[in-house]
Amino acid sequence: MRVVFMGTPDFSVPALEALDREGHEVICAYTQPPRPAGRGKKDRPTAVHRAAEARRIEVRHPRTLRDADAQAEFAALGADVAVVVAYGLILPQPVLDAPRHGCLNIHASLLPRWRGAAPIHRAIMAGDPTTGVCIMRMEAGLDTGPVILRETTPIGPEDTTGDLHDRLSGMGASAIVATLGRLGALPEMPQPEIGVTYAEKVDKAEARIDWSRPAVEVDRQIRGLSPFPGAWCEADGARLKLLRSRLAEGAGVPGEVLEGFTIACGNGAVEILEVQREGRRPQSSDEALRGMALPERLT
Repeated sequence: MRVVFMGTPDFSVPALEALDREGHEVICAYTQPPRPAGRGKKDRPTAVHRAAEARRIEVRHPRTLRDADAQAEFAALGADVAVVVAYGLILPQPVLDAPRHGCLNIHASLLPRWRGAAPIHRAIMAGDPTTGVCIMRMEAGLDTGPVILRETTPIGPEDTTGDLHDRLSGMGASAIVATLGRLGALPEMPQPEIGVTYAEKVDKAEARIDWSRPAVEVDRQIRGLSPFPGAWCEADGARLKLLRSRLAEGAGVPGEVLEGFTIACGNGAVEILEVQREGRRPQSSDEALRGMALPERLT
């Protein structure tokens, strides 16, 4: 098929690579414009931009698709289908209608649960036992379209958002290839009205750990916010980012360091497996403890 690809972050890249590898003609890649990054604040192209250029695929990065000229340029590509993966711009109706087979979205949740911006974070933070990817036909509403293909995966007791991000990215790539291979033959199932939840964008204000909460909630917070923005606490006034954890035996005053890197919560305890001190790289808890002494309590 003649495919227009629309995506921006690392999560999108495996799908672009899979479509190109499987012989589809990726005629253009739409992505967000380069933005200042790094110490020099130089404009840095997106992950999709770099991947498309490496494959000699034309790249476009309009700031909006709402004006008539941008919509006409999109329609002039004569695409059979558009594949959308974490693109970051709203697609107006003329864009949705332009490809012969419409626009298909790879969404990292089991719709209708976790529509919206942060489905991986929210699934872990809510304690969901499973998640997955859906290939959805896009409509004007937010992630409301019919689902064409659905793949599931369990959420392990130590999985982080980073772990699931990588797993679901690969699953989405395989699923979109399978979908295009049977497009028209696969049923398109409308989403049920029951079970709709929204994955609000993660706010950095959610990252401060409250040790008075139950251990199960603190553990989900740590894993759900890892690697970004990273749940954090303070150790003797210095910020400590906690990146991996698991539930542990023990009890004490909330924030009390029980043994090693096991910390008491309001109910139960968590064992910290990976941390990042200010200005340093992430370390295993064992490695970190060889270079720092924990106070009696974390705050």
